[in-house]
Amino acid sequence: MEKIWLKNYPIGVPETIDASHSGTLVDVLLDACRRYADRIAFQSEFGSLSYAELEEKSLAFATFLQQEWGLKKGERFGIMLPNVLAYPIAFLGILRAGLIIVNINPMYTPRELAHELKDAGCQHLLVLDIFSKTVSDSWQEANIEKVMVAHVGDFIAPWKASFLQFILKYIQRKLPEVHLPNSIDFNEALEKVKGKVLDPVRIDKEDVALLQYTGGTTGVAKGAELTHYNLLSNLFQVEAWLRPALMAHDFNAQLVIVTALPLYHIFSLLANALLFMYQGGKNLTILNPRDFKKFVKRLQKEKFHAITGVNSLYNALLDTPGFEKIDFSHLLFSIGGGTAIQEEVAKRWADKTGNALLSGYGLTETSPVVTVTPLTAKEYMASVGLAVPSTELSIRDPQGAELPLGEEGELCVRGPQVMRGYWRNEAETRLVFWPDEWLRTGDIAKIDKEGYVYLLDRSKDMILVSGFNVYPNEVEAVLAMHPGILESGVIGVPSQESGEQVKAFIVKRDPHLTKESVMEHCRKNLTGYKRPKIIEFCEALPKTAVGKILRKDLR
Repeated sequence: MEKIWLKNYPIGVPETIDASHSGTLVDVLLDACRRYADRIAFQSEFGSLSYAELEEKSLAFATFLQQEWGLKKGERFGIMLPNVLAYPIAFLGILRAGLIIVNINPMYTPRELAHELKDAGCQHLLVLDIFSKTVSDSWQEANIEKVMVAHVGDFIAPWKASFLQFILKYIQRKLPEVHLPNSIDFNEALEKVKGKVLDPVRIDKEDVALLQYTGGTTGVAKGAELTHYNLLSNLFQVEAWLRPALMAHDFNAQLVIVTALPLYHIFSLLANALLFMYQGGKNLTILNPRDFKKFVKRLQKEKFHAITGVNSLYNALLDTPGFEKIDFSHLLFSIGGGTAIQEEVAKRWADKTGNALLSGYGLTETSPVVTVTPLTAKEYMASVGLAVPSTELSIRDPQGAELPLGEEGELCVRGPQVMRGYWRNEAETRLVFWPDEWLRTGDIAKIDKEGYVYLLDRSKDMILVSGFNVYPNEVEAVLAMHPGILESGVIGVPSQESGEQVKAFIVKRDPHLTKESVMEHCRKNLTGYKRPKIIEFCEALPKTAVGKILRKDLR
């Protein structure tokens, strides 16, 4: 398809980017650490981490993994952390040791954690102490060898850290009493390698940097292989798209971005952490964005230039008392991703902040950004924007033939940000790529004569809860484990808070089965956003002639 979108690029945005001569992600991040050594890189509500400290501590972490645990280039290492200061240290340290990062949602159940670790062949991980019971319960099934334990109070004043641990353990009772064999505290590990040297590791831009797990278009959890080149390309693509706004900024002042979405989510990792580190900016991390009163109070005390989030986050912030007291005079851009931005939310945000709420579209498989609304937009657009530099788009029919402009079909993508494939899964990789190497997104879209992309439907059964993919097959498989359930069908239904929520239609095997029993079963086996919020018992489910449940009829 002709790149008709280029004619609508804002002034200052290049048509292409080139990450082939930039080395690796390690090279770029270490260069930023040295150029901006005295600046704060990450600021939490409890403490901060400078660029110089990030370089020093990530080197110690890499040295420990190599010299103490004996990990070799290409081995996988899991990060099971929310937005705490240990995350960027671990991220850069793992890459410096030549290892592959496996991002893990800390809210996973033992079943979910074991699946991801086994699939990745990942036997070593870093976990926040609050979530250590999940690791303990997964230990044997996941074949875990060694674990490092981080704490919310790491890298802050000792008296403050002790007080925080006391609150978490005895007041909030969030610290489980578990024993993890072959474990070591994060800070202790960094201290242990003082005087030791990291052996040089040759890292290539085509090496896999990150295994980011996703259901893709089939719902089967797979690790998208994102190389150093993929991530750097998308970093430069997004930086180029935002360049007009960034160039308007006074660079004597440090850029600050509000990082409320978890860094283990590819959108937040790329658009917040990596992009703003590259710019020498500061990530204002939010540990618990669901505590909106505390979130708003934090924003009242800070000057910030950018914020990313999902529709439900923006909607909740707007309704939180004290929002009107936040100073938005420095705000350069606000971007929503992960789920569709609702028109009413976008209009309210623009009215209250004086800043348009832009939309973006992407996938885990594309590192993740594919399209973004131009920063020149002054009001809500139903479109998800234009393709970012060096990105090709194609609308195709089910046989793979390209459709004319304006026709509805599957959106396909080609560009330097597109993943290499799924980790050790050639069959699924073949399914998601056409023979000419175009990535099939599974999303139905159209492109208008100006090059703007409009999403019409997603992969037919996927549910999008606050920007997180939920696949009915997985939820139905968990429901099938309950002895009182004969069969089930799962769909997504609209939700004011999260865009969509999960609804389960259940046929009872046990006539005494209750909704409470089903909910309890799901709490034990599914992360919160995957759990059915609505349960409806029924006598039978609609099916095809061969017995396949008709989710479209349930919808």
